[in-house]
Amino acid sequence: MKPSRTLCAFALPLLVFMSAGICAQNLPTTKAEDVGLSSERLARIGTWMQGEVNAKRVPGAVVMVVRQGKVAYYEQVGQQDTFTQRPMARDSLFRIYSMTKPMVSVATMMMVEEGKITLETPISRYIPAFANSKVGVEKVNPTTGVKSLELEPMRRPITVQDMLRHTSGLTYGFFGDSLVKKAYLDAGVGVSGDFTNEEFANKLAALPLHYQPGSTWDYSYSTDVLGRVLEVVAGKPLYALLKERLLDPLDMKDTSFYVTDTAKQARIAEPLPDDRVIGAGATVGDPRIAMKFESGGGGMVSTADDYARFLSMLTSGGVYKGKRFLSPRTIEYMSADHLGSSVATTPLYLPGAGHGFGLGFAVRKVTGESPWITPAGDYWWGGAGGTYFWVDPKSDMFVVFMMQSPKMRTVYRSVLRNMVYAAVEK
Repeated sequence: MKPSRTLCAFALPLLVFMSAGICAQNLPTTKAEDVGLSSERLARIGTWMQGEVNAKRVPGAVVMVVRQGKVAYYEQVGQQDTFTQRPMARDSLFRIYSMTKPMVSVATMMMVEEGKITLETPISRYIPAFANSKVGVEKVNPTTGVKSLELEPMRRPITVQDMLRHTSGLTYGFFGDSLVKKAYLDAGVGVSGDFTNEEFANKLAALPLHYQPGSTWDYSYSTDVLGRVLEVVAGKPLYALLKERLLDPLDMKDTSFYVTDTAKQARIAEPLPDDRVIGAGATVGDPRIAMKFESGGGGMVSTADDYARFLSMLTSGGVYKGKRFLSPRTIEYMSADHLGSSVATTPLYLPGAGHGFGLGFAVRKVTGESPWITPAGDYWWGGAGGTYFWVDPKSDMFVVFMMQSPKMRTVYRSVLRNMVYAAVEK
């Protein structure tokens, strides 16, 4: 008899970690040793995370390690919500924020494969307002030291590839203090208002670009604008498109932009009360409140199970349950570095040493340089709310980490990688 979700959620006090074979859904499970991993060493992850929960640094977390297409480790610890004291469960819903980006990027490449989009196409073909975008250049008055913003024309159009690899010239306004970022905040971009995807894209197009298109990698609203491009090409809202092309075929029934089903709302994981700030003026949102905006760059809610099915498709060469989503050559292309030596990077270059950026996620270029234990060729990304994943093609492995803690969103990444690779025996 298959254990129920209720049993999975409440069987042990404080949800002390359970074996990978219990309650794993859809993906087959296995003993860690059967896929070259040490179960004893993987168990350290649970001890470590339980210690973080006990220290009240985070409410709880869910961790899944999949190797050779099989779940070798799948555990949850702590609480889903410290206010209700509901234990963390494997079907807990998390705001995945920027882990939305890889899904929108995959949907884009599906359309590229179908000949509906080309990477070199200017996005102004789909969103005409970007044809007239200007680049904001800061000038300093030598006498007063006062900064001003001068507008210059684009040297070349913004392309679809620019949107996928964050070289569009767009930026985010909630970190950094440049005059362009200030213009974003003054316009209420990202911190106030409720726009349709069309309205949001047009609003961004009216603001200055931070850099010349193609010149600089800067983490940005590019994927949000890309979501609008998909809407124009498909002739339907972004969620409807993602549901039709990815979510339903991948059995991602719990992944959406908003959680309006009251039965599901009880499963939403919450950060600690004093840990809800993401950036300047931006705080953790409430997905129970449906809005017009469907943020392709950071708006979705999902579960560990759902996201694992998406990653399983990527690690299986673009196939899930016999259905092909992408060619393996397209995935190889997406997970290659698209920056090279000609693209500058900003001081807030998130991927770090040894990394570049592909089409939708950071990519590891060399095994060395980065302080993270990972072989070259892996690709990864995370969300502002604390979620994180990486795919390691060489090891035939991927990891999903789900929690809600903006403060700790980057702190645990190195620790988790070190502990997972310490468990690799062959």
